Amino acid sequence: MTQQIEITLRSRSNGFHIITGEITSALPSLPETGLLNLFIKHTSAALSINENADPDVRVDMKSIFNRLVKEKEPYYLHTMEGDDDMPAHAKASIIGPSISIPITNHRLNLGRWQGIYLCEFRDYGGPRTIVATILS
Repeated sequence: MTQQIEITLRSRSNGFHIITGEITSALPSLPETGLLNLFIKHTSAALSINENADPDVRVDMKSIFNRLVKEKEPYYLHTMEGDDDMPAHAKASIIGPSISIPITNHRLNLGRWQGIYLCEFRDYGGPRTIVATILS
């Protein structure tokens, strides 16, 4: 059986944000076993799974991506939506719009130190919509 819902996340600042609790609280009852796919419906934000314990990881991730893809590069053509927009598209493409997580014993089978990240690459990205598809 397949279930699908949309989850709207509140607006967040530019950075890497743990949203595991927000996602799990919005999900319906999970099957005994299956797979959860999360897909973000935006081109300037992404989803990832990473460290959920030390907040320094999220700060470091932002620093790494800001060094990899800089704002205000003279070769950017897509500049009408602000200095953070084209870099946001590139960063979102590097990480990607979706993740899949196994479901075991009616729970997400994440590792001990893993959390679901919203990777927000705009300074003011606004609310973000996630499509959650549960396969059992």
